Amino acid sequence: MTETDDLLTARLIRHEGLRLKPYRDTVGKLTIGVGRNLDDAGLSRAEAMVLLDNDLARVRAALDARWPWRRALDPVRADAMVELGFNLGVEGLAAFDRFLAGMKAAAFSAAADALLSSRWAGEVGARANELAAMVRTGVPT
Repeated sequence: MTETDDLLTARLIRHEGLRLKPYRDTVGKLTIGVGRNLDDAGLSRAEAMVLLDNDLARVRAALDARWPWRRALDPVRADAMVELGFNLGVEGLAAFDRFLAGMKAAAFSAAADALLSSRWAGEVGARANELAAMVRTGVPT
């Protein structure tokens, strides 16, 4: 960035504000960041992937802090937990007692069965079947 870019950036932040959560601007457009009009401009694929990378890092860190044993799982089963934490939130995943107990004990069939018997499985359908298969077999889908 040039000095001119730095000044422009600072001025835009001063005039537009910096909002880290979506809001409606003065004409009702859904906006975030420094005046990003989500209704009209949306996000580019590259921007969406940056957000996803950041979200995955946040979920992994939260899972590892809450369930440090997750780090000892093979990559496929560890990723299944990340996807569940991403979808349900870490607090939501914490309600899956039987699944978590199975994962911690390496009782992967029991953990997969617990996933499939949850209300969540009925809500997400094929996703639950895919993640349960990953947990049961350790094979990516």
